[in-house]
Amino acid sequence: MTSASAADPKRWWALAVIALAQLMVILDGTIVNIALPSAQRALGMPDADRQWVITAYTLAFGGLLLLGGRIADLVGRKRAFVIGLAGFAVASALGGAAAGPGTLFAARALQGAFAAVLAPSALSLLTTTFTDPRERAKAFGVYGALAGGGSGAGLLVGGLLTEYLNWRWCLYVNVPVALAALIGAQVFLRDRSGRPGGHLDVPGVLLGSGGLVALVYGFSEAGPRGWTSPWVAAPLMAGVLLLAAFVWWQHRAAGPLLPLRIFRDRSRAGAFATMGLATIGMFGVFLFLTYYFQAVLGYPPVRTGLAFMPVSVGIVIGATQIAARLLPRTAPHTLMASGMVLAAAGMVLLSRLTVHAQYVPHVLPGLLLVGLGMGLTFMPVYATATVGVPTQDTGAASAALTTVQQIGASLGTVLLNTIATGATSRHSRADSGTALAEAMVHGFSVAYWCSAGVLLLAALVAALTVRRGKPSQAGSKPSA
Repeated sequence: MTSASAADPKRWWALAVIALAQLMVILDGTIVNIALPSAQRALGMPDADRQWVITAYTLAFGGLLLLGGRIADLVGRKRAFVIGLAGFAVASALGGAAAGPGTLFAARALQGAFAAVLAPSALSLLTTTFTDPRERAKAFGVYGALAGGGSGAGLLVGGLLTEYLNWRWCLYVNVPVALAALIGAQVFLRDRSGRPGGHLDVPGVLLGSGGLVALVYGFSEAGPRGWTSPWVAAPLMAGVLLLAAFVWWQHRAAGPLLPLRIFRDRSRAGAFATMGLATIGMFGVFLFLTYYFQAVLGYPPVRTGLAFMPVSVGIVIGATQIAARLLPRTAPHTLMASGMVLAAAGMVLLSRLTVHAQYVPHVLPGLLLVGLGMGLTFMPVYATATVGVPTQDTGAASAALTTVQQIGASLGTVLLNTIATGATSRHSRADSGTALAEAMVHGFSVAYWCSAGVLLLAALVAALTVRRGKPSQAGSKPSA
């Protein structure tokens, strides 16, 4: 092989370092969910404020991703990776030692801010380290497995740490992981320096980050407040207006925060759209099954975390053992569309759950299908969306893909939760525990059908927009 990746004997160790950092970022999106009741009791946190443990992280992460991606392009991907790791470790230690809710909220926001620097630099390092198509398929198989399965693993790890240590270890655990990744980054990562002549698009930062923060905040408030609340409508409208102004400015800026040439390739644009729709449909699994396992079936936290593991296992198998092997000789749109159809079939199976369902015969098959389908989809999406991007834009492209994933997760959580609660309210007719549980499961069933529809739409988008050529050619036209 004559590729750049083959010339670096440390490239597989570099993948391990990148994967470790990426897993840490993904885990922190869900690891505190199960620990939240314990943290609330320990810190005397009011019910009205507890959502900020989650929202502070997602707001900072989703809102600052575009800025983080451009920082990686300007200062260098390895340097941005190290800054993100170090900052994430400090923020995690601060959160673990929090004596009050305000400190915990601030620490979670700091975690999200440094994750916004870390995540796009990790993906762009992977993009520039592996250029040979076969090696690239294997590397993105690992990355796609972590990106899709990390959320489920976070629920298990959070349950174990909360039950056998305490909630603070859900944050402290990041410190040794980040330190190990920092050491590995210094030894194994290779990257060029940043662009000395580059400059930061300040208006773009204000418009883009402001718009994303407003959207994520609006989505997060829609659940507890309702869509008609001014605290929801105002930020959503502001977010749309700011992002429209952002796109207008990016056409005119000399050094844009997000070069729009990235989206001119049809395959790349299709991969972005597929990722957004996939994450909208997928997050119904984690949201509703958490309540189903604990409120309906009576599972404790650790058993709930273990119950999600088939999703993670399915994603790992789908991404590393199936998609990574098939991608070098299979058109990426075939894998994406097949994966989405498989995941939709899993959602249909989950829609048939009842209050008396048993895990192995009724829940497990749906979870495995969803996991395999997501693994088949995420891996070629990551590979297709990042191949052929000009070197100076890899950070921005990586950040844009992660932003789409983050916005999709926020939107999917709110939309599906609204659908489920509405269906539950209409179905509820009595005050008995059994009747309430049946109404709740009915609401989940309706939401799963909607998830299946969104995933089938993602399959159609992938089939129609992503080129039918080999993945080494998909999106490889240089963007002018």
